[in-house]
Amino acid sequence: MRLIFSLMLLVMTSISAHAADKMTVILDWFINPDHGPIIVAQEKGYFKDQNLEVEIIAPADPADPPKLVAAGKADLAVSYQPQLHLQIHEGLPLARVGTLVATPLNCLLVMQDGPIKSIADLKGKKIGFSVAGVEEAILTAILKPHDLTPKDVELVNVNWSLSPSLMSGQVDAVIGAFRNFELNQMDINGAKGRCFYIEEEGLPAYDELIYVANTNSMNKDTIARFLAATELATQYIVNHPTESWEVFSATSKELQDELNKRAWADTLPRFALRPAAFDAGRYKRMEAFLNEAGLVPSINPVSKIAVDVTAD
Repeated sequence: MRLIFSLMLLVMTSISAHAADKMTVILDWFINPDHGPIIVAQEKGYFKDQNLEVEIIAPADPADPPKLVAAGKADLAVSYQPQLHLQIHEGLPLARVGTLVATPLNCLLVMQDGPIKSIADLKGKKIGFSVAGVEEAILTAILKPHDLTPKDVELVNVNWSLSPSLMSGQVDAVIGAFRNFELNQMDINGAKGRCFYIEEEGLPAYDELIYVANTNSMNKDTIARFLAATELATQYIVNHPTESWEVFSATSKELQDELNKRAWADTLPRFALRPAAFDAGRYKRMEAFLNEAGLVPSINPVSKIAVDVTAD
């Protein structure tokens, strides 16, 4: 009996040792092409190969994911670099641990055949926005080289109705539009839009979508394996754009439309090829920009903003 019990204990221990590590990842919004590497990693079994069981959750409120991670309710959240800087200054125990989309997606969007031909033409015009704070700072930086300030324009909170408010004439421009979505959405609806790319208009370049974790409770090993899986998924997407789109879109009928197909193609070259790697200077410059804009009271060192989970 003792021998049988010992064998059973050995088997149970072996099974336990090989049980997959569970992770909860909260997205920034409903599933869309921005999340391609995460979904493809799940569908292709790359998480499983890293001995991970990943639960992917779309939030009810896009403002919630970082807060839930800070509260210990999830392991990772997809968030935005500029917002992370603000949240750290607010006291949330968060840090960037990886990158999903490595270039800005945000742009100032106008009608292609409208009256706005240059940033200077915004004087006296209505500009729609969704999120106060960062977007207002971005707008301030865009206007400054043209001797304009936010007082020279009328800001209108259009909630999340960015391109519809522009196409309807409610506003003359919108800030916070994602170039991979809103431009395509307008075109599909028979309207041509034009983006002023913020990184070409005085803004420091930054990572649009990042993974953030709780600095007090993060498991660097499981996060490193998560990033390794999404790196493989990104390589697959780049090498097999058509096949990867089929893998991604097959997960939901809602994704199988013209908008998502176009957005997939436009997002593909913007995925971080090395999600664990980061440019320290990029985070230093954004922190300085937000401080100069008066959005943060001091300048944090990069070590308080980003963590290299692959470092020994």
